[in-house]
Amino acid sequence: MEALKIIVAIFILALASSLTLASDPSPLQDFCVAINDPKGSVFVNGKFCKDAKLAKADDFYFSGLHIRKNTSNTFGSTVTPVNVAQMPGLHTLGISMVRIDYAPNGGLNPPHTHPRASEILVVLEGTLHVGFVTSNPDNHLISKVLYPGDVFVFPVGLIHFQYNIGSTYAVAFAGLSSENPGVITIANAVFGSSPSIDADILAKAFNLDRKMVKNLQSEF
Repeated sequence: MEALKIIVAIFILALASSLTLASDPSPLQDFCVAINDPKGSVFVNGKFCKDAKLAKADDFYFSGLHIRKNTSNTFGSTVTPVNVAQMPGLHTLGISMVRIDYAPNGGLNPPHTHPRASEILVVLEGTLHVGFVTSNPDNHLISKVLYPGDVFVFPVGLIHFQYNIGSTYAVAFAGLSSENPGVITIANAVFGSSPSIDADILAKAFNLDRKMVKNLQSEF
């Protein structure tokens, strides 16, 4: 019995240790400005760190989010990110943000997910229909119409969207709980993968004709 207790204790400790390592470690320094040069640098969370003594204000600075972006594209929207790629001082801080511009009458930030971040969005201009879908088996749509000053949150990993239902331009800002949240646009990933997913697989998965699947794939 005593031996069994010891084995159970070891198992619990091992499990607790693996759970601890399953998330990003908290930073143990004030900051870690990301750089590409490995010489004389420390490697932290996938990137090299600049010597803290050489950090400057521009490492923590980005300008341009006040500028309206061109939305004359397929979806009628443009996302301007500010993550670790644009602001190296964000490295290890676990946050980033985006500006999203939407064309009038149907500008769409299409269904997508952020595999590494939750998102909180605030509308500055316009009227947006937003929503997300819960995971299997419910696949429940939770949606709402937002106006300037309204805030909505999209839980990590869930498919979500924003759609401009107004006749004017719309602008929103969003904060994300990762320095590099990633984005998977569902249609692009499914129909625009390289190499392409076999058309028979997609035809069965989406209950579509194989020819229609091939046509969709040719669009991406």
